[in-house]
Amino acid sequence: MARRRIPAAAGSAAVRAVVAGSTDRTERATAVRYSLEELAARAPGNTVEVRVPPLGVTQCVEGPRHTRGTPPNVIETSADTWLALIIGEVDWAQAVASGAVSASGQRADLSALLPLFPQAPQPPGPA
Repeated sequence: MARRRIPAAAGSAAVRAVVAGSTDRTERATAVRYSLEELAARAPGNTVEVRVPPLGVTQCVEGPRHTRGTPPNVIETSADTWLALIIGEVDWAQAVASGAVSASGQRADLSALLPLFPQAPQPPGPA
């Protein structure tokens, strides 16, 4: 497993800020990068490449390893879509069906791994 570059406290804080609605570019970039590291930690391997340009990329999921060129299983999406997926705001199948996520290859399905950080249910507001 690759060494983490983003400390857990900073990554968790960035994810919490995104959940709270932060639009700060630095916080959102940190949340994307931290979540890609977390995905690779939870599903180690080199079979699927997940790209969130221009912020980050990771390889994950056990299986055959590619050694040259474009891997056979590639997932690509925007930062906004990725953040929505990791917190459970958007469902994997919906994102793929709408074209917000490009997923190619037999193993390019992260539905069993997402959301990484499900949002806690919000208490009901005043009646």
